[in-house]
Amino acid sequence: MDEKEEFLNEFGEDYGYPNGPKSIDEIRATEFKRLDENGTVYLDHAGATLYSELQMEAIFKDLTGCVYGNPHSQSESSSATSDIIREARQQVLDYCNASPKDYKCIFTSGATAALKLVGENFPWSCQSSYMYTMENHNSVLGIREYALDKGAAAFAVDVIEGFLDEVSSSPVAVTSLKVSQHPVQRRSEVRFLERELTGGVHNLFAFPSECNFSGLRFNLDLVKIVKENAERILEGSPLSKGHWMVLIDAAKGSATQPPDLSLYPADFVVLSFYKLFGYPTGLGALVLRNDAAKLLKKAYFSGGTVAASIADIDFVKRRKGVELFEDGTSSFLSIASIRHGFKILNSLTASAIFRHTASLAIYVKKKLLLLRHANGASVCTVYGSQTLKVSSHESGPIVSFNLKRPDGSWFGYREVEKLASLSGIQLRDAFVILVHAQNILACPIQIFFQI
Repeated sequence: MDEKEEFLNEFGEDYGYPNGPKSIDEIRATEFKRLDENGTVYLDHAGATLYSELQMEAIFKDLTGCVYGNPHSQSESSSATSDIIREARQQVLDYCNASPKDYKCIFTSGATAALKLVGENFPWSCQSSYMYTMENHNSVLGIREYALDKGAAAFAVDVIEGFLDEVSSSPVAVTSLKVSQHPVQRRSEVRFLERELTGGVHNLFAFPSECNFSGLRFNLDLVKIVKENAERILEGSPLSKGHWMVLIDAAKGSATQPPDLSLYPADFVVLSFYKLFGYPTGLGALVLRNDAAKLLKKAYFSGGTVAASIADIDFVKRRKGVELFEDGTSSFLSIASIRHGFKILNSLTASAIFRHTASLAIYVKKKLLLLRHANGASVCTVYGSQTLKVSSHESGPIVSFNLKRPDGSWFGYREVEKLASLSGIQLRDAFVILVHAQNILACPIQIFFQI
């Protein structure tokens, strides 16, 4: 039995979209021809997903066959653009199973801009708390700056591993959730007032649907548990009091498992479209609850966000709805392009993409851990819990690792990345997440599997 046959015997039910419209070989031959033509092995379904050639052909045909005008005008072409944008908003909501009665979709210049929008407009006060998991992207940590500047407390928490891996939609008892709180950070001289807090105090909890470093997926029951029982899980800390809102950074996780907002009613969800289907870049979305939108305190106004303003007196009439948060002219040609990406994605289904990519990740983890130098020393250190026991339901398609020399010293990540590139293998280094590689000078290399 050859190696490929052995692989298919173990993963054939998940690998290659067996129930999809095309087999993996057909997809490669018709929609990713450039990989074979260039002899490239591209392993990145997080930093920059590859766009499909079929997708780009549809976009080119659309943009060259239609006339899209600035949506802030009233012409026929502008009306057509407004219709496309409205349809695109609904596609995003549909992807997250979010009802338009409860949620809005705001287009931003990317996931980072969506996070920044929440941070700078959230109703922080000296009595607010910003809680976030240790496993978070820098863009989520950056929200801390807004909280601290307004006198709020900020602190990181660790969530017990048993709660991270569960994906059952069944109710989770609050007693099964425990958090370990890290030191509280405060920047101003404002002291926390030890008195009964009113309902006017708003707190924010942020976590990723999937860890960018290890691929570990968080149980989305965290949304309801924190919103309803923050005081209990924080063991009565005065920092837990007030109204808790929850933000999910789904920029990475939604590429293979979008959050179902009908089951997990988060207040804010952040998305990035090039992580979903490669193109367009520079476009993201903030999906937010209607009641959460009313609490955001936006100071700046710009073209597109106001119905009227007067230059020589203090008067401005702001627009209502999503337009209030979209400064300037929206990237309407990019927005018009995402429907073609969703068409490709929906034809495969996110669940099938997850099974396909996870099967590759599990296989590679096993192979890396079996590698040995001539002296018997292990070649590779793989990060993430339950490396060999991970099932396709517990971890995203990420492999984070370092390579060792025979004497146990580390290969630098730049050296590994360069050697891989010379062999036609494109990897993504993870030097920005060094904190997870405790006491290791060499930074991890990551593989994010895709089609």
